Amino acid sequence: MGHSRSEISLLFTDDAEIRELNRQYLDNDRPTDVLSFPTDDNKIIGDIAISIDRAAEQAEAQGDTLTEELARLLIHGVLHLLGHEHEGGGSKAKEMFAEEKRLMALINDKGLL
Repeated sequence: MGHSRSEISLLFTDDAEIRELNRQYLDNDRPTDVLSFPTDDNKIIGDIAISIDRAAEQAEAQGDTLTEELARLLIHGVLHLLGHEHEGGGSKAKEMFAEEKRLMALINDKGLL
């Protein structure tokens, strides 16, 4: 994806902590499933926070395993770090979700889940 030998910081947390991060950095006072904080550094792409609480709820609702949902959220977060966006819908959202689906299929095809 154009970033060989780059780093990502990953935090697995709960709804309370991700809500605080969302409030503090994005002015949204609510929990969410994943947050991404890109950097301007080519070696360190950015930070990703994932709520295990939210991931477990979403996995159950979708009939997926927690591992599958965590992988999807990680991919989603990485795509945000790389500049993909889905806010507002439209072609950019379709492109991001298509790439998310492609990468999940690749992981599944490789037997990594």
